[in-house]
Amino acid sequence: MDTVHATAAVRTRVTIPLRFNDGYETTAEAVTFKGLADGQEHLALVLGHPAPGAPPLVRLHSECLTGDVFGSARCDCGPQLREAVERISERGGVLLYMRQEGRGIGLYNKLDAYALQDDGLDTYEANTALGLPEDGRDYTAAAQMLEALGTGPFELLTNNPDKARQLRGLGADVTATVPTGVFATGSNVRYLSAKVEHTGHTIALAGLAA
Repeated sequence: MDTVHATAAVRTRVTIPLRFNDGYETTAEAVTFKGLADGQEHLALVLGHPAPGAPPLVRLHSECLTGDVFGSARCDCGPQLREAVERISERGGVLLYMRQEGRGIGLYNKLDAYALQDDGLDTYEANTALGLPEDGRDYTAAAQMLEALGTGPFELLTNNPDKARQLRGLGADVTATVPTGVFATGSNVRYLSAKVEHTGHTIALAGLAA
């Protein structure tokens, strides 16, 4: 990785057994860092063991309290997190849990944006109406974390082309992108459609009810 940012370092490594509500279990090495560019408490979960010569699978998952913890059906974040842990455990790689609630605008602003969405705006229009960026996430800290972990070339588990674009611009060796599953519900299909139409997310929504 050719660095274009300050160097971060591993702070703590600790083993955590994980168990999800559907009974799936795995073990992760949780890694914390010092020297991250944004000063946030981002977390890496190292999962599984890549086969010799095979690139690890990496996902950047932005924190979503409503979806990850409370199971909100207004987004697909909780199912994506669950899927990512299993797929990375099987392949070997890293899940970066980024403290970037609401695409970087924070929890309260995200809920304010939900209220505007209930009045007809899409997820990006709602952010703009609040005077906030459509997507305020910067992945410099993610690149620092991968560098500190010694991650070489890797495949990125994402539907979001901006994640790969930013990481490559920061010197990360993203060899390919791998799409996540499609977790559409009656409550989130409008949200997912906006991501496809507005920011080019690779989500196969054809045939799903609008």
